Amino acid sequence: MTDSQTLKIALKEWAVVCRALERGRQILLLRKGGIYEAAGEFELEHRRFLLFPTYLHQKIEMLKTGERDGFEARQHEPQQVRLNVMGEVTDIVQVQSRAQMDALDDQHIWTSPLIDMRFNYRPENPLYLLLVRAYMLPEPRMIASTPAYAGCKSWVPLDEETSIARRMTVLSPELYEQRRQAILSLMKSTA
Repeated sequence: MTDSQTLKIALKEWAVVCRALERGRQILLLRKGGIYEAAGEFELEHRRFLLFPTYLHQKIEMLKTGERDGFEARQHEPQQVRLNVMGEVTDIVQVQSRAQMDALDDQHIWTSPLIDMRFNYRPENPLYLLLVRAYMLPEPRMIASTPAYAGCKSWVPLDEETSIARRMTVLSPELYEQRRQAILSLMKSTA
């Protein structure tokens, strides 16, 4: 992986989840799409990306009660999108069972119905846990939400490059590694 100082790709995610990553509340994402198999291993299309917050599909009842502060219910996506967080995937782990997600309950903001929905959506496709190291951009970037960015897709190729040269880690390397190891250990012990 190269250490480019700019990014031109963003991953769409609920705004509340972007905020949870930004605050260090969680370091994981769940995905069924955006993954492909290469040389017998599952790989993500992009391991480094900007987080593109979305509002339209997030649901307050899918968030734990204590995680609902700042939730914004919207009928439409905003005309301007604020990009202020970069993510870097350190691990991709296939979720083998519901018991694995139950073991990680204190590591995320989602309710059981959301976890069930993720398992039940296209059940023939595996569910993946992405461990994501979050970085704050030194200055948020506002972009227009164009029709090219709309729709149900994971990846958004941006019109312009965004500098990540002076990004600042959300969690210290030691704390991130501690939480990463705890999650990986729980995933292994409940497989």
